[in-house]
Amino acid sequence: MSAIPTITITPGTITPGAAARAYGQTASGNPGLGTGGADFGATLNRAIAGAIADGEQADHQAAAAIAGHADLNQVVMAVSKAELALQTATAIRDRFVQAYQDVMQMPI
Repeated sequence: MSAIPTITITPGTITPGAAARAYGQTASGNPGLGTGGADFGATLNRAIAGAIADGEQADHQAAAAIAGHADLNQVVMAVSKAELALQTATAIRDRFVQAYQDVMQMPI
């Protein structure tokens, strides 16, 4: 089974250039990225758990901001991270559904 590359991103370091480089490294199979030996299901479960955690963190930050106990920059970062995770999950779901439909339409 092939390894799935992973990239660790620290908050506030995502730029269009950095994203393009990371995509290029992933698409070319650059071994410089960390690799994991997990199967697709485990990787998908981790991604979903991460997206849920990002959403919960955004909720906590927003509640703290309403109470006056959080920095607005932290709230915006948490909400942006949760939004990006949701958009990514939606895109993956759409690709999976499209692939399933393509397989189901193949002649036997």
